[in-house]
Amino acid sequence: MFTESEFPITSRWPAQHPDRLQLYSLPTPNGVKVSIMLEEIGLPYEAHLIDIGKNETWTPEFLSLNPNGKIPAILDPNGPEGKPFALFESGAILLYLAEKTSQLLPLQPERRYETIEWVFFQMAAVGPMFGQLGFFHKFAGREYEDKRPLERYQAESQRLLGVLERRLEGGDWIMGAEYTIADISLLGWVRNLIGFYEARELVEFDRFTRVGEWLERGLARPAVQRGLNIPARPE
Repeated sequence: MFTESEFPITSRWPAQHPDRLQLYSLPTPNGVKVSIMLEEIGLPYEAHLIDIGKNETWTPEFLSLNPNGKIPAILDPNGPEGKPFALFESGAILLYLAEKTSQLLPLQPERRYETIEWVFFQMAAVGPMFGQLGFFHKFAGREYEDKRPLERYQAESQRLLGVLERRLEGGDWIMGAEYTIADISLLGWVRNLIGFYEARELVEFDRFTRVGEWLERGLARPAVQRGLNIPARPE
């Protein structure tokens, strides 16, 4: 059971179902990793919308759970040794949920670490580079007179798509025939690149045919379709 003294976030976003895992998130490329994962594994949870447009991640209650002030974050009432457990960083949450449920992470040590390395690839390269491209292409950065930053992130995003294109040769998923947390970590970011960031032509996405087919396969999964809209954005 959660207590406000131990987990102050529950005072601002109280749990209606305290026996379930609590998700604090928004449908961003990082946020949907966890909602998709939870939908895929079927673990009961309760989602709380954190409105970054209202700076809710910088409130004392949210910062008590994630001092970095970013979504997503979770509270699990049934954590290690049966005790409530708090966790932030989307990659860490994916690993935690995979190990907790023994799903979407290979058991064989070599394949397990290979899956983890592709999650880290997303965290260290794809997310930061695609995000910077989005800033310089669609948002305030597009007004910068100096176009060298945009050109840098355009070239790097194309290079990363090429890495994925080569990885997908001969397999439907990042780990070949097996759908894993590596795919979940990447789907939202690739979708965002050509959707919300409107960079499809900029990065010549259509020449990365395997990546495009992989994205379509991933987005067709019912759990992915549900997870992309959890929690629902404010009207």
